[in-house]
Amino acid sequence: MIIVAHGGAGWGKPRKKLLKTLERSLRAGYAILENGGSAIDAVMETIAIMEDSGQFNAGAGGNLQLDGVRRLDAALMDGRTLNCGSVIGLEGIRNPIKTARAVMKLPHKILTNIGAKRLAEAAELEPLAKPDEKALKRLEKFKKKGVDLTKFYEDYFSTVGAVALDRSGCVAAGSSTGGVALMLPGRVGDTPLIGSGIYAENSSGAVSCTGRGEDIIRMALAKEICMRMQDNSPEKAAKDSFKNLFKIEGQAGIISVNPKGKIAIIHTTGFMASGFADRKGVIVKDGFKRFAK
Repeated sequence: MIIVAHGGAGWGKPRKKLLKTLERSLRAGYAILENGGSAIDAVMETIAIMEDSGQFNAGAGGNLQLDGVRRLDAALMDGRTLNCGSVIGLEGIRNPIKTARAVMKLPHKILTNIGAKRLAEAAELEPLAKPDEKALKRLEKFKKKGVDLTKFYEDYFSTVGAVALDRSGCVAAGSSTGGVALMLPGRVGDTPLIGSGIYAENSSGAVSCTGRGEDIIRMALAKEICMRMQDNSPEKAAKDSFKNLFKIEGQAGIISVNPKGKIAIIHTTGFMASGFADRKGVIVKDGFKRFAK
């Protein structure tokens, strides 16, 4: 049994407070596994704690889009059944990852803004307060400065995610994000796209990605790494895929676990708040293994 989580890849060093919250989320997720719970439940709970904290670009801390609205994306996938659920552009709900779990119970697999919101309300999920004045003023300040959106796509991207292997040998993957800061309304990144941001299959393993979403989408990165893990270690599978990512000048970070419990935590960026929990305890760092050209 093991659970791995990340708080986003990027070039800014994560704060200690953020790392402590990440550690707390991993402890909660592993406790579920230790008590016989499923990988999908452990992944959802780990991510929900990060969403609730307001310290990550997810849930209560999600970035504002250019029009001042917080629209959130999330996805979950069960490696045993290949069942999945995803929400895109969800407004006013604190835990998009729990909404993604609710989608898994439907014939549909992806719901966008209105449908996702109605489903979350029907499930009585906790609402999310509108952005406060401080956040809105900061947004206006960036607008007045004429911030180059390309710069944000180069340097400021983050997501939260988790992968887990449970007692029964099942794997799961999940991810949640507020998207790129100041992004255009309607933009969709890799996080809610099954095969790009996350993928899980018991025969190969589970992967959750973070980074520049457009690059990850072009590579279908999570699925590619997952398929490589059928014949390679998680680390080699990630590195081989990153070599292809570099060909399109991409930036990303990934966490993965295979059916034997072997993991990889690798990023092309300077930092990626991440860690794992197993029977020996919890280890959290501001970055593990950076893979460069």
